[in-house]
Amino acid sequence: MSKFLSAAASSVVALALATSASAQTAPAAAPAAPAVTHGPALTGVCIFSSQGAVGNSLVGKAVDARLKTIIQQVNAELTAERTGLDNEAKALDAKKASLAQDALEQQASALQVKANAWQRKGQLRQKEVEATEQKALARVYQELDTPIRQVYQAQKCSILFDRESVMLANPSMDITGAVVAALDARIKTLTFDRERLDQGAPGAAALQPTNK
Repeated sequence: MSKFLSAAASSVVALALATSASAQTAPAAAPAAPAVTHGPALTGVCIFSSQGAVGNSLVGKAVDARLKTIIQQVNAELTAERTGLDNEAKALDAKKASLAQDALEQQASALQVKANAWQRKGQLRQKEVEATEQKALARVYQELDTPIRQVYQAQKCSILFDRESVMLANPSMDITGAVVAALDARIKTLTFDRERLDQGAPGAAALQPTNK
């Protein structure tokens, strides 16, 4: 009898950080690359990693930690409801021998409705976490703009390349560390809650920077 739950309640929705936020996680270790001797740094040529800046900045780490907390809360909510559904299915299994067929089918149908609702909620929560991540990271990248320009001018750069698009470069031309320091001085964390995508639900509170 509990098989009817398999499609809707087979597992808790697995939510994970993606895109730039998860870029903070180090990739699997790769074989050591041979040492490279760089030529002299080119005057006025600078490189910068936006992902590296977000991942190493105080605000980027704060966003990552907050998103992980939100994911834990969502999974706890879904797990609790899944447990309730499983318990109802077991209780129905236990009394199926004593129930008339029409009563059994009626209760099984009602439980299926609950299971389908649980599945939809899991899908909604995943979309909400993704929307929350995108909004928070958009704010971090917005905050990066001024530090990038400040360091660009301070380092007398004439051109700035994206480090992710450059195969090799003299590290002395990399201004990422200086940008991170400037960003840390500008903003240290963001306060935000999970975005709410339920129809008619009030919007989430605006992201609030905290420079502490």
